[in-house]
Amino acid sequence: MFKIYLYLIVIYQTIKIRLAMKNYRNPWIKISEKKIYENPWIEVNEHQVINPSGKNGIYGKVSFKNKAIGIIPLDHDKSTWLIGQYRYTLNEYSWEIPTGGGPLEVDILESARRELKEETGLEAAKWTQILRIHNSNSVTDEEGFIYLAEDLTAGTPEFEETEKLEIMKIPLADAINMVMRCEITDAMSIAGILKAGRLLSL
Repeated sequence: MFKIYLYLIVIYQTIKIRLAMKNYRNPWIKISEKKIYENPWIEVNEHQVINPSGKNGIYGKVSFKNKAIGIIPLDHDKSTWLIGQYRYTLNEYSWEIPTGGGPLEVDILESARRELKEETGLEAAKWTQILRIHNSNSVTDEEGFIYLAEDLTAGTPEFEETEKLEIMKIPLADAINMVMRCEITDAMSIAGILKAGRLLSL
């Protein structure tokens, strides 16, 4: 009976939050926008705006030309695979879940299958989308999706020419501990690993 009560409370709170979100008004007014920079992956625009205080201002917005895709491969022993690589933007080495970009016009799951194969060599028979995420919503409209991939078949990775990657297989519980020790700092990896851990009660 208590579990049913908790379940009903969660449903009530979820409905309440969603209804409240629909009533929020956008306090920003866009006057104009100008493209500042563009390459095959991103576009940077400067917006002239009236900010929430009613004053004139500018807002820089980065738009990505791909969806962000993340995958948590999981075998029958609840082990997963992490990818290690040196991140140019941070000048740091980073352990992450398999991630990549999916063209906007391509089915998200199709892109996820491709990324998993490219970075780990794995193929999965079972796919479950567990997360939708905005990685840095103060400056970019990038949208990300994270999948749990199960029923795995091993294969050979197909790295891109810009990738020099290491592959590490570890228990998902250990990956959660890496997050808690701040040894994993990538936003999609943190969110995906913790969400998977919660779903699996780890």
